[in-house]
Amino acid sequence: MGRNNNSAEPANSNETVPEIFLLTGLSNQPHTRAVLFVVFFFLYLITILGNGLIVLLIVVDSHLQTPMYFFLGNLSFLDICYTSSTIPQMLVHNLTKRPTISNARCFIQMCVSLFLGVAECILLAVMAYDRYVAICSPLHYTLIMNRKMCGWLATSSWVLAFLLTIVPSFTMKIRLCGHNVIDHFACEVQAVVKLACSDISANVGVMSGSSVFTLLVPFTFILVTYFRICLAVMRIRSKQSWRKALSTCGSHLTVVGIFYGTAMAMYLRPHNRSSDQDKFIAIIYAVVTPMLNPLIYSLRNKDVKEALRRIMGRKTS
Repeated sequence: MGRNNNSAEPANSNETVPEIFLLTGLSNQPHTRAVLFVVFFFLYLITILGNGLIVLLIVVDSHLQTPMYFFLGNLSFLDICYTSSTIPQMLVHNLTKRPTISNARCFIQMCVSLFLGVAECILLAVMAYDRYVAICSPLHYTLIMNRKMCGWLATSSWVLAFLLTIVPSFTMKIRLCGHNVIDHFACEVQAVVKLACSDISANVGVMSGSSVFTLLVPFTFILVTYFRICLAVMRIRSKQSWRKALSTCGSHLTVVGIFYGTAMAMYLRPHNRSSDQDKFIAIIYAVVTPMLNPLIYSLRNKDVKEALRRIMGRKTS
């Protein structure tokens, strides 16, 4: 990138860092792009409305102002930001014959997407811890997960994600040597790295190590947490409590499975896969998952449904 192109190797006089990048997008056919515009427009609309409704219900309805829904509200807000970092640009580019993006905007988009993706990884782990305390220590739940603790956990998720993504991004040294065609619909770090003409083995090592830390560590924590939750649930004798525990945990596990599955497929697999595979995986975790999150939580959660009925009842009356 423009600010990350330093290298120990001397650059040739005819090698220049591109000021503008060309994005190949999902298709070069005008009719296909028109169809994709309509599809992604509705997906983006559903994502914004669904996640926005979740945030609104949690803020307005006092019954939902609990630790679990506090973190769910953070997740919905994060998903709104995550999709907004890529889909609006994708929509505009689907109406453009020659989609371009400046060097600075590409670098910013890459950093923001990484930051929000890592923040979601950590936040999902925090939500698993909240469910663990609620089920395994119900009598001490309100004392442990108090307002101060919830605020600290949420803030730590954002700060840790910033330290793991934005700070290292400014230390990466990649020389692009004039190559400016990114075979992707956005400035995805994996696609940008493919343009490098210098030795990027050190950068790949750093990214691989960072991916292991930001994906495998939270995911392992979630698995261990839910293993202990399963042991606690098996000791519950009340069928109603047992069903409620499975309902709340089931929604979270569904989101974890979709998000972590696609993210690991992108960042932990070998780098020699095709660009079409990268695009498909990116669509799943950057577009489809944020759209499904509010549907998963609202369709399987009675509290959210009742809160929506109360809000609609007030408007009707």
